[in-house]
Amino acid sequence: MNENIITVALPKGRLADETIELFVSKGITQEGVVDEESRKLVFLDEKHGMRYMLVRNMDVPTYVEHGAADLGIVGLDIVKETAADVYEFMDLGFGACRLCVAGIKDGNSRYRHDMVVATKYPKMTKDFFAKKGIFVETIKLYGSIELAPIVGLSDMIVDLVSTGQTLRKNGLEVIETMLESTARLIGNKSMTRLKHERVKEIIKRLGGI
Repeated sequence: MNENIITVALPKGRLADETIELFVSKGITQEGVVDEESRKLVFLDEKHGMRYMLVRNMDVPTYVEHGAADLGIVGLDIVKETAADVYEFMDLGFGACRLCVAGIKDGNSRYRHDMVVATKYPKMTKDFFAKKGIFVETIKLYGSIELAPIVGLSDMIVDLVSTGQTLRKNGLEVIETMLESTARLIGNKSMTRLKHERVKEIIKRLGGI
């Protein structure tokens, strides 16, 4: 395998699509190189010396930190939650969303000690409330987080919000925004010198320094 190939970890779904579209527009890769419908997980663009891996979004920093990928595209929320030891090269400017505390509309929106908060982001949630001097218990959920306060599993939730439509449809409302998140380009800290030069060229093409 060509040692100069740059491997990029992409989260499955919209961020992967937007990343490839951006890379094509900047001449970094060729159109149609990644086909999510094929069920393949690894795609090679030999012409441009690029390889792409489709992984779960929470796993992107792990693949990059441990060297299975040289670069990764992932939301700032994931970078903060995983606290992975990686370079954060640049903000790519797409995939905008907010990480918010939310609760039942017209319910008790005041924070208190020993609240139960359902979330995919237990580390950030505990840190956020700890800075306010509030201890909370977190329950980690991976889907349908909006259901938790409705059925009494939690007092509040912390989750990503884009338009807020899902919250409103389930009788919830945003109480506070914890983080504004966009897609970030992250990198492994132990890349060879040869790959560093290629990565610098990719960053330059993307408009970074």
